[in-house]
Amino acid sequence: MDFGFDARTAELHEALHDFLTDRILPAEPVYAEQVAAAAAPGAAHPTATDPGAAGPTSAGPWRRPPIVEELKAEARRRGLWNLFLPDPEYGAGLSNLQYAPLAELTGRSPHLAPEALNCAAPDTGNIELLVEYGSPAQRERWLRPLLDGELRSAFCMTEPEVASSDATNIATRIERDGDEYVVTGRKWWSTGAMDPRCAFFVVLGRTDPAAPRHRQHGMVLVPRDTPGVTVRRGLTVFGYSDGAHGGHAEVDFDGVRVPADHLIGGPGDGFAIAQARLGPGRIHHCMRLIGMAERALELLCRRAAGRVAFGRPLAEQGVVQEWIAESRVRIEQARLLVLKTAWLMDTVGNKGAHTEIQAIKIVTPAMAEWVIDKAIQAHGGAGVSQDTPLAEFWTHARTLRLADGPDEVHRAGLARRELRRWTGD
Repeated sequence: MDFGFDARTAELHEALHDFLTDRILPAEPVYAEQVAAAAAPGAAHPTATDPGAAGPTSAGPWRRPPIVEELKAEARRRGLWNLFLPDPEYGAGLSNLQYAPLAELTGRSPHLAPEALNCAAPDTGNIELLVEYGSPAQRERWLRPLLDGELRSAFCMTEPEVASSDATNIATRIERDGDEYVVTGRKWWSTGAMDPRCAFFVVLGRTDPAAPRHRQHGMVLVPRDTPGVTVRRGLTVFGYSDGAHGGHAEVDFDGVRVPADHLIGGPGDGFAIAQARLGPGRIHHCMRLIGMAERALELLCRRAAGRVAFGRPLAEQGVVQEWIAESRVRIEQARLLVLKTAWLMDTVGNKGAHTEIQAIKIVTPAMAEWVIDKAIQAHGGAGVSQDTPLAEFWTHARTLRLADGPDEVHRAGLARRELRRWTGD
């Protein structure tokens, strides 16, 4: 395994570092001001009659501020666009190992950089899904606009009435009726659904309850404006709107009818497609979390070097030195495991890297949460305020211990594979 940059990675890394330094980080306060202005009383918000409206709860927190479009245009001009997509027909053609250090850089500004490069969830996963499993007609209608950043999408898997950590529990029905499928059910934590530009939903549901357990589900594309679709409310994450991902929504599908050709793959393929979609998403999250932890450690060191308490700089306090040293160790350990996982995905495929994908999904959010927590502690009251990105970073890291499978599910899977060597199961 060689984790050194090749020539193309080095070139893109330098270009992205410059873009982050010159444009993204200076734009963060502008972004905050524009979001606050959009959310202020009396500000113009979309309504239920607007073609792109998300419904009655759609307001400033989920409408992307103008600075985002400016950054997207600049990223395209610099050739920093769709870097996540390994298929050269549609994206940059980078391997997972080449993309890893680039995604890490975007994690330093998680609410701006990924979207500026058209590398933000849930669109990345939905793009990969359409590239791999979409029909020519589905790609033409939905994939091309996503690749061009003209619209956004949502992924609807989790449900409020079942334990969705076991994806086979998903109960939303997708029933064939002549030349149509009828979708009925309620989803929540439907990432992307609060963005007024969200044009369609990727919905996982049950097509045949009598089939074998992992063949009961299908996946269907549902245009947002289809009768029977209701975005009930936006869900906050520890009080944050999480607008960078297009918000998270609770969505009702009440007898929603779509043409049969909107099904992705075939009936019974939904569970396998969903799992295939989640693999790359998990490693992308981990790549960005390392960048987030790096920025938190940088903020911790700056604070320690410039703050005096009890007559001496924080940097001379033994406990703070321990935090800094331990942070560096934990970041490096997580980065090496993520890079190994990326290398395995490139060489033996996602299935062959399944153990490592589960391992990084356990390790990396916990690492980032720990590092960010210590940076918050060193900042005192400022650490939990809006004056640093640390509070929002922490909520993001903590949430990822649940998203794409909770820690406990991944630990159980890892344990089963280890035990097979001894039990023969």
